[in-house]
Amino acid sequence: MELAGAKILLVDDEEDIREFLEHVLTKAGAKVITGKNGQEAIDLAIRHKPNLIILDKMMPVMDGVKACSEIKKIDELRKTKIVMLSAISDVESQIEGLDLGADDYLVKPIKSNLLISKIKSQLRQMKSLELAKPAIIEYKHIKIDRTKFIVHLQDKEIALPKKEFELLYLLMSQPDQVFRREEILETVWGKDIYIGDRTIDVHIRKIREKIGDDYFKTIKGIGYKFVAF
Repeated sequence: MELAGAKILLVDDEEDIREFLEHVLTKAGAKVITGKNGQEAIDLAIRHKPNLIILDKMMPVMDGVKACSEIKKIDELRKTKIVMLSAISDVESQIEGLDLGADDYLVKPIKSNLLISKIKSQLRQMKSLELAKPAIIEYKHIKIDRTKFIVHLQDKEIALPKKEFELLYLLMSQPDQVFRREEILETVWGKDIYIGDRTIDVHIRKIREKIGDDYFKTIKGIGYKFVAF
């Protein structure tokens, strides 16, 4: 089965959509836990610790954007993949969801085979990152801990949103190597997320404001690198 062994939390206030997606995911081999609002999403995520959460954006009690942000603040859930699901398809809404911690943003209605493919991609990415890269990287006065999503600058803890953290981790994972814009977009935002180059520039600027400008170098027309020495 395509998703055999995966534990997925599915949260949507529309019963017919919830039941349909639960059927699709269960048929693919996943163990599915369901909820109806953002607060339930947080409670169920803490209780069951799923591999991946499918989160509807517009829900009662607490919407999916707020729930996503709150889940990513919980240490034991920081690495949990979150896929935002919404009928709202404008670019601004997608960027909002991604910047607040979602790993992908899917627009309703979505075909079942595409949903399964997206989930498989996210789970593969999570496994690949866990196997390929060290949990803690330290250069100069910066220490970044991927297991806890914590950044220390000269022993002071710095809070970074998820995408800023992932971008910093990527650059620090290979100091003095130039990362091309295409590689940054694919690694941090994913192959199927369509955003402009300007998004990278904005995130780099925000990191520079918090960490310091000396650690990063812009390679004009190509990309960025972390300056280790």
